[in-house]
Amino acid sequence: MPRGRSQPLRSQRFPPSAAESSGGPTIATLTAGQSISRLTSPEPIARIGLAIWGLLTSVNFAVLQIILLALQAVVGMTLRQLPSFAFRTPSDYATEMAKIHGRYDAGLGSGVVDVLERLQVFQVFTSTAFTLGLIVLVISIVACTIDRTPRLWRQSADIRVVQPDPFFDPKLPDRAMIAGELANGSAGPAGPTGLTPSAVQDVLRRHHFGVRTAELDDAIYVYGDRHRWTKMATLLTHTGLILFLVAAAVTSRLGDEEGLVVPEGQSLTVQPIGTPGLLLVKNFAFTAPGLDTGHPTDFTTDLAVYRDGELIARKVIRVNDPLSVAGYTFHQNGFGAAPDLLIRDRSGGVLWSGPVPMSDSAAGFPFATMTVPGRNVGLQLLLERASDQTGLVLAVPYTVSGTNPDGSPIVASLQPMAIAAGETQSSPDIDFSISVQGFHAYTLLIAKNDPGQGIVWAAFGSLISGILITFYLPRRRIWARLRPNGELAIAGRSDRYVDFGREFGRLLDDLVAART
Repeated sequence: MPRGRSQPLRSQRFPPSAAESSGGPTIATLTAGQSISRLTSPEPIARIGLAIWGLLTSVNFAVLQIILLALQAVVGMTLRQLPSFAFRTPSDYATEMAKIHGRYDAGLGSGVVDVLERLQVFQVFTSTAFTLGLIVLVISIVACTIDRTPRLWRQSADIRVVQPDPFFDPKLPDRAMIAGELANGSAGPAGPTGLTPSAVQDVLRRHHFGVRTAELDDAIYVYGDRHRWTKMATLLTHTGLILFLVAAAVTSRLGDEEGLVVPEGQSLTVQPIGTPGLLLVKNFAFTAPGLDTGHPTDFTTDLAVYRDGELIARKVIRVNDPLSVAGYTFHQNGFGAAPDLLIRDRSGGVLWSGPVPMSDSAAGFPFATMTVPGRNVGLQLLLERASDQTGLVLAVPYTVSGTNPDGSPIVASLQPMAIAAGETQSSPDIDFSISVQGFHAYTLLIAKNDPGQGIVWAAFGSLISGILITFYLPRRRIWARLRPNGELAIAGRSDRYVDFGREFGRLLDDLVAART
């Protein structure tokens, strides 16, 4: 056979034995092959598990989840959402949904709004779809973290000091060679006067590298590693993302946000009656400089908070200066008119006395409705200005006699009354009188209890720490091989975000200067 030429292997045929003629070994071979196939092929449950694991650790799947959640968030920020207090009672929910119908029925139609309501479009951030999306995203991030952690650990923990000679080839990027010198300046028996292992180590340490050495055959290998554990910062970034999602879940499920309309001089409970440690707020005074001109420059509320009847905090709050106490933060959010009404029956008995906050509007004017205590009569109140620019309350009594087929109430309006400050009026349709004792203002507060706030700060710290470490402390590595004649071969590598060419050049300058 000619040299350098390979010949194909040829099978040699032997006479079949009696067992082979009878089919014995052939059957045994097939059976063994089937057994091996059964051992190497995963069971259906294992295949399903591997498929789910592959899906959860897929970057494309994570991006798809983020896009879907972002689209839902855009819908939630575009369309009006039901406030949290709407879910306290069926009447609150019906009232808030009526506002949404009034806003979108003209453009979308009542039927479409009803469908969107069933799809939880008006409560996106607490909807089933959004919650499940957050849960799946958290599981995906945890799975990706578990999947990547062993590889990141190996990349950081496994160190190879000795590299083969082709690794130091000067023709490769970030490689260099520093020739050794002899004592008499020429090749001869004198000892080398080039770089020494200790000099190389000192230079690397001055450049903030951790140094390791090894000796193999006639060469000494020096390894430098800077910011060795940087890749593990990915775990901090993933932890921050997970904590953000956990905080969102905790806030949406355990948090509480209430809108409180508190007239001046009045009090209002924060939680439902019967709650342990019940909080109550009182509006001692409301001021809005420039309100009489129609252009207020500021508005503040002298707010006090009581728990079980005991004062625990008091502060003058404004828009950017809330009061935080007992797990709640009270934000100044708005204000409006609240005429002070006195309603008496014909015998002089008081049916109502106090301000009525006009938190709605009709035809551009403050508007409110109220039920007269002890009477099957309601009042529609509209605040207008008289010809002399003084306040005028237009009071329209009404009764409800039933419901229409579409569920709306059948309202019968009675004779209206226009009442100025200091006046008292009545009508033949009602058995009580209405007096306007003056005009006050109410303050609109947002009471927010956010148990996920601490988790958010922890998530922020973890995420920012991971990002800063990844971008500002990237890893650099140096391998050096020192021959007995003083010749130094050096190679370097770095992560992204590093001008490694400049750093490598400075290192070479210091090594050349360190030659003895």
